[in-house]
Amino acid sequence: MGELERFALVPLVELERAEDALPIADAFLAAGLPVMEIALRTPDALQAIEKLAAYSELLLGAGTVCTIAQAQRAAEAGAAFLVSPGFDRELVEWCLEWDMPILPGVATPSEAMAARALGLEVVKLFPAEALGGIRYLKALAAPFPGLRFVPTGGIALQQVSDYLALPQVYAVGGSFLCPRELLRSRSWDALRRLAEDALRSRR
Repeated sequence: MGELERFALVPLVELERAEDALPIADAFLAAGLPVMEIALRTPDALQAIEKLAAYSELLLGAGTVCTIAQAQRAAEAGAAFLVSPGFDRELVEWCLEWDMPILPGVATPSEAMAARALGLEVVKLFPAEALGGIRYLKALAAPFPGLRFVPTGGIALQQVSDYLALPQVYAVGGSFLCPRELLRSRSWDALRRLAEDALRSRR
């Protein structure tokens, strides 16, 4: 998942219509951000992943993966990595066995220890802002040198540079890169501009 660190941003996309998947991907690609995480929260999510799998230049993930069955379906649809809201040992072990990259969610030191015990080097911190944001991330990361985090949950565009300034942060994810109102209005140019702004905010 080195591309995630390179671009440092993971747009979380909650699709209501599978036919919107390609124009959304086109908007992100035009902005120079070839990364998408499709949340498995809607009936069209897997169909959208199947459509997007044809984009070889796109690093495509499936999010809100909570079970091995979901992981299998997402992998079969073409997802290149998985993201889970929490830490489930059986799910992580399945992903490791099948060489499927996964970012399991952690919120506590115990979950971070469990992730480290399985050999993971990058995990998701969720819900980042509700837990205490940057201050909490620093405190959680302190006992785990080498473990890096993808904070997600409640983060605003204006906070991205502050998170990315931390050496413990691998990338930042969230729906702030793909607001629901832009999807519903199919404002693809506005989505592209938002991604461009986010990429500039990394500096």
